Formats: sequence, C-alpha cells, structure tokens
Amino acid sequence: MAKPAKILVVEDELNMRVVLEAMLKKEGYEVLTVPNGYEALAILKERDISVVATDLKMPGMNGMELLQKIMQYDSAMPVIILTAYGTVASAVDALKNGAFDYLTKPFDQDELKSVIMKAVKTRQLEGGEGSTARGNDDRYRIVGKSKSMMEIHDLIRKVSPTETTVLITGETGTGKELIARAIHNSSPRKKQPFIKINCAAIAENLVESELFGYEKGAFTGAVTTKPGRFELAHNGTLFLDEVGEIPREVQAKLLQVMQDQSFERVGGLKTISVNVRLITATNKNLPQEIKDKNFREDLYYRLNVFPIHIPPLRERTDDIIPLAEYFLEKANAKLGKSVNELSQEVLDYLLTYPWPGNARELKHFMERAVLMADGQMITSNALPPEITGMEHGLQSAGTDREAVQEGLKNRIDEMEKQIIATCLEECEGNVTKAAQKLGLSRKGLQLKMIKHNLRKRGE
Repeated sequence: MAKPAKILVVEDELNMRVVLEAMLKKEGYEVLTVPNGYEALAILKERDISVVATDLKMPGMNGMELLQKIMQYDSAMPVIILTAYGTVASAVDALKNGAFDYLTKPFDQDELKSVIMKAVKTRQLEGGEGSTARGNDDRYRIVGKSKSMMEIHDLIRKVSPTETTVLITGETGTGKELIARAIHNSSPRKKQPFIKINCAAIAENLVESELFGYEKGAFTGAVTTKPGRFELAHNGTLFLDEVGEIPREVQAKLLQVMQDQSFERVGGLKTISVNVRLITATNKNLPQEIKDKNFREDLYYRLNVFPIHIPPLRERTDDIIPLAEYFLEKANAKLGKSVNELSQEVLDYLLTYPWPGNARELKHFMERAVLMADGQMITSNALPPEITGMEHGLQSAGTDREAVQEGLKNRIDEMEKQIIATCLEECEGNVTKAAQKLGLSRKGLQLKMIKHNLRKRGE
C-alpha cells in the first residue's frame, strides 16, 4: 500500500492549524503543522514532504519569504498560499513567483480537497522534478554534453528570442520543463512570469477553470473570483506540461485563445486580453492521438510550430556520468553528507543500466545511493536490486565479480529485449520505423531481433 502524502501546514494561528490538520487527516493525508517559516524550513530538510500550505501573513518570516526560500531549495515543491480575502492580490503575486495555488479563508472544503489533491498528484507526476538545471553549459545551465543535447542547445538559442510556440516531446523524466524554462530565461520575457501547469494532475472537469479562471458563483466551491493561468502568465510564458491530457472539449477553447489572445473566464461575460507565449510538452504520440480522435489536428499544428525532441537517457549515455555527478552534489547538499566519489564498478552499472525513468530516476537513485553509502565513496553495496540484477538470484552467487557481471549482462539483455519488443509493437512491426525510433540502423536492429528471438514481431 502506498504511503500517504505528507502535507506541511505553516500557520501562526493555533485554531487554524487544528482545523486544517483535522480536515486534511480526514482525507487520508499525513499532516505536520508548525507555527512559523523557520520551523518549516527545518522540517523540509529532514522529512520527505509532498506539499506545503503556508499562511501569507505571519510574524518573523512571512509566506512570501518562505516561498522564496523553498523555491531555492526545491523549485518543484508545490506551495499553496493561505490568504484572507483582502490579500488575494498578494497571493496572485505569489503564484507569479512560483507558488502552486492559493486558498482564501474561510476555506470551502471542496476547494481545499481539490487544491491539495491537485498539488499531491503534481508532486507525484513530477517525481520531485528530476531537474538538471545548472551544469556544464553556462548558456542555459543544462547538464549534458552528448551530441543530441548540443543540438537542443542550438534549438534553444534559435527559438528563445522569438514569440514562436514550442512543443517539447520526450519520455517522462527527460527534462521537458527544464528546456521550457531555458527558453523562457533566454527570451525577452525572462523578467516576466513563467507559469506552469501539469494538465495530467487536474480533473477533467476543472481544466477549463484552471486555464481561464472563473467568476464567483460559477460553480459549487467558487466562493470568489479567481484568475486562471493565462491571466497569471500575461506578458510572460505559460508552460502546459502533458498537453495531450487536455480534454477534447477544452482543446477548442485553447485553440481560440491561441488565435485571439483573449477569452472569458468560466461563468463570466467580460473578454480578457492577454499577451502570452505558449510552450507545451507531452510524452504522448500526438499524431497517434489525432488518429484515435483524442486530440484536435488543428490544435496540434498550432502547437507544433517549433518542435524539440529530448531523447531518452539510454540514447545519450555521454550525459549519464555528468548528470550523476550533478545529482550527487545535490544529494549531498540536501542530506548534509560528503559522499564525493563513485567506484568504477558503480560507474559501469550507471552506463549500462537503461534508465527507463530517465534523468528523474537517476536523480532519485543518486539520493538513495548517498543515503546508503558508508563512507565517502558509493560502491556497489549501495546499489538497489534493479540496477545490479540481484533480484534474479544473484545474491546466492556471493560476491564473485564474474557472477555479478554475468547477472548484470542477463538483466541488461532482458531489458533490451523488452524495449525492442515494445518499440516494434508501437511501430506495428515496421522494422525501419522502429530502428529510427531506437537510434539504430535497420541491420543493427535486425541482428538484435535475431539475438532476442523477435523476428516474428518484425515486418
């Protein structure tokens, strides 16, 4: 059974802490409460928190100051601002500076449930971000030296100064948000808001109100007028992650907004004009979604003006060690440790494991390895079974190096077979298309198909 998400409530009023704790525990969350921002920061360094809900006005460190410190520590942490009606404008400013959402006091229980659930799901989907911001290339602060990443650097350089709409594609965990932020931060809009929303984390019936806002009384729980993400991103950039998850009925309105740069809030009559640059991302095959009648073809062409594809980590092995070293540094800072070396055996494992979760999986792996390390070096003893292949009975082989290597080889072969079989199935048995998708020559793929007895799945 999955562990309940941990919610950290930061509120100086005791009665409000008690009420929020009771309401959230009733929804099945584990709740921690503190009266000020200083104690909140201490807990964030010690505990694995999913969402922070903080009052805006507090003595000492106010909610805005706490938000800024949290964003420096973990930019992917969903921070919900708690505010009175009179400070809604300040809460909106907080959203523009990285807050996830805000709630007005007194809270409507349905709204509280919706916002917390959305924040928890976003945290789970983003897996603690997996960001590779900061690194070898000072231009965009992105870690990576592979040929494909250098090509992406060039694409960022070309598109950033423009107003062109960008569609970023790639598997989960490859760093699509990182690329979107790099484009924004290198653009003339860099001093304006960068507003993001993960469309997969929002219930279908709430997507429209999240994007375009709503008027007071537009639906149950709409106790006040609330701006949507397009309004918040005015003069800046709006990043729609997992855009393929937007319901088809909302896609028509999104298309209209892209064409006119204007819209009405849900339940409203006033037309609101905005100046927004749109960057979107997806791990879905949108052309296939169009064939399946799940995505509008006209919207796809509007979004796909300037495509950027991020290859999976297994196809750019030159980036694995630089990323591992970067995540090692981050894990040390987070955990207060000084593990500064990777054994040669660990380096070999890192380079041969296929990383199905990409950079995000590597980030979590490095944090676990730092926790497991006994000294200043990470050795194979700190590696989980999925990396070493020990779940396949390797433990019984003892510590013999040849047995370990043989077990690893078998594990890698098994994963390679699964990857090829899945790709062939997605390409409907077309070997040429599958080879292109895997970055192999047709002949090279055919040889691997023979090796893994997959000829019958090919064309």
